[in-house]
Amino acid sequence: MKTTSQIAPVLVATDLSKRYGALQACDHVSLTVLPGEIHALIGPNGAGKSTLINVLSGAVAADSGSLLINGRDVTRASVQQRVAAGLARSYQITNIFQTSSVFENLLLAAQAKQGGHFSFLRSRARDGALYQAAQTLAHECSIDASLWDLPAGTLPHGEQRKLEFALAWAARPSVLLLDEPMAGMGPDETLRLTELIESLRGRAAMLLVEHDMQAVFRLADRISVLVYGRVIATGTPEEIRANEAVRHAYLGDEGSIC
Repeated sequence: MKTTSQIAPVLVATDLSKRYGALQACDHVSLTVLPGEIHALIGPNGAGKSTLINVLSGAVAADSGSLLINGRDVTRASVQQRVAAGLARSYQITNIFQTSSVFENLLLAAQAKQGGHFSFLRSRARDGALYQAAQTLAHECSIDASLWDLPAGTLPHGEQRKLEFALAWAARPSVLLLDEPMAGMGPDETLRLTELIESLRGRAAMLLVEHDMQAVFRLADRISVLVYGRVIATGTPEEIRANEAVRHAYLGDEGSIC
């Protein structure tokens, strides 16, 4: 059996840096994500987490450093090229087709995965392969059939976040970037999304940015802590709980970790 150090990572970031004027948002960030693992990225507000996700996804160009996805150098690649290499993401702010039905959203995501020309003049639901792919996606992501015909924008917030997760999952990524998926959720909604992510464990690597520490410590195989744009520690949840530098820098002298 291979040890963790012998497993080839699906994502390798090396010395990634991004500066905005005087602000060093990412400061020589290096991290790896292993196949099938859930790797959480935590840190206080302003630590640079969202900037790092934007750099990894290609939404923002790094000033320096390199990024490999499945061994392929995508440092200068576009968002679309990174998706083709196996990288997908969700967003802090819900990003769905609000006026289209839930199932139409799923059909569009399935069509994007299959490629080809988009056409709003024909019914995608009549395409058997697309319909089956969308239906499979709905079942995988626990989207109840009673919601399929509703406009996506009318769903409760938690269901919208679940739908957005499904749209990213439709790309069948080897690495999925999750940018605060529990943002704005109540406890019950958070629990349902946590259970969904847990149910898909091992089917893709996930880099999870999240402030809900209960969700983080339930889900994460490994955790990296970002403070002032730098990774100050990476380890198992138990190692991060016991790390005094993390407790001081992230939570303060009186802080405690879940």
